[in-house]
Amino acid sequence: MAIGRGGTAPRRRSGAGSGMWRGVARRVLRNGGAGSHRAASGAAAAQLRRRLESELEDIRGAGTWKSERVIASRQGPHVQLAGGGGGILNFCANNYLGLSSHPEVIRAAVEALEKFGAGLSSVRFICGTQSIHKDLEEKITRFHRREDAILYASCFDANAGIFETLLTAEDAVLSDELNHASIVDGIRLCKANKYRYKHVDMQDLEAKLQDAQKYRLRLVATDGAFSMDGDIAPLREMCQLAQKYDALVFIDDCHGTGFLGPNGRGTDELLGVMDKVTIVNSTLGKALGGAAGGYTTGPKPLIDLLRQRSRPYLFSNSLPPPVVACASKALDLLMESNAIAQSMTAKTQRFRSKMTAAGFTISGKDHPICPVMLGDARLAAVMAEDMLKRGIYVIGFSYPVVPKGKARIRVQISAVHSNEDIDRCVEAFTEVGRKHGALP
Repeated sequence: MAIGRGGTAPRRRSGAGSGMWRGVARRVLRNGGAGSHRAASGAAAAQLRRRLESELEDIRGAGTWKSERVIASRQGPHVQLAGGGGGILNFCANNYLGLSSHPEVIRAAVEALEKFGAGLSSVRFICGTQSIHKDLEEKITRFHRREDAILYASCFDANAGIFETLLTAEDAVLSDELNHASIVDGIRLCKANKYRYKHVDMQDLEAKLQDAQKYRLRLVATDGAFSMDGDIAPLREMCQLAQKYDALVFIDDCHGTGFLGPNGRGTDELLGVMDKVTIVNSTLGKALGGAAGGYTTGPKPLIDLLRQRSRPYLFSNSLPPPVVACASKALDLLMESNAIAQSMTAKTQRFRSKMTAAGFTISGKDHPICPVMLGDARLAAVMAEDMLKRGIYVIGFSYPVVPKGKARIRVQISAVHSNEDIDRCVEAFTEVGRKHGALP
């Protein structure tokens, strides 16, 4: 029995209190006892397990199961897999410029860890902003030649935060049908009137812009470079339509930032429309160091509003200092010289031309994303497995990541691949393709 503050046991109360507990006991007995709730919960859990196992078996049966291989080394053109698979040529990373293992990038991260710590344990507006966060935002702003920039934990978060903050039920958003899932999900969160135009089809976009004239603001949203097909949005034509119909253009340039364009500033620089694209979202987790993080860059009033209203920004911890330092050093290297990006361009052309000569169909054009189109999901999966047996790490992509009937193995070229690496990859593809009937 508990002892009261005065050192004596409190009196046991009767009446209303004891009557309440007797009522609880009667209800428990009437409902079959406390164990019945556990039994009901156990039945629900068992039912859920059966449904999930059935759904997982359907995925395996369709040949679309996605296995995760474990790398036991740092990211790079050559990796070691857990379990002893060493000396594997890696052709499936977004490490376009090879900066994820660059010694200066790694050294910058170590120095930031020692100076600023592992993390901030807080969101930005409370006590999670350090000088390196502001320095990186200023550097991103200069790199993209915009007015301001805001950091996020990922570009997925940047896409989740932009549309809901910017657009209301009075506005319209027009999205390419093959836009990245994060753009699709971000648009779902907003109340704007939604249009989806056919992939890079400017006639369809124009028709939808005409229909959207009744709304206050029109925002055209597109990937700069499309990650599954390696093709690039026709930004010149898109910006012309935007000017004609008084619309704004937004691009997610995760697969363009750092290496497309004369100075690696992305697809808008490549196509000469940096002054016509209003908003750019991109990532720090691909060409810019390969760690994590994303950002929005554009008009300063928009960035200011995102700091006040964007939910992923307001309710997520700030980027860890080592991650910030990695990206900052990567931008330094890019702004000093474009030699790395030019090297990657030559290697991309080498792979595409040799694979085409071998008889493969390669989607996209002049982009280091080189999808080897196979059509059949099982074929893509078994060929990827056979490629690994030959020391080439590539991944098969199938539905729902890509449309049904458009399965492929996506190869990604990096500036740190050697010509010998590329030739070895092509030779392995040719052998495996003939073995499985993908080539005559």
